[in-house]
Amino acid sequence: MKRIFKKHGFPPDFQEEASKTVLPQAELLSAIWAA
Repeated sequence: MKRIFKKHGFPPDFQEEASKTVLPQAELLSAIWAA
């Protein structure tokens, strides 16, 4: 995820909060795709 944040210009102080949002979304999508 660090590479994606860097590519899209996320400032370092927002990366932790963004990770808390993105990871649950990714888990939900992977569960849907696996079904």
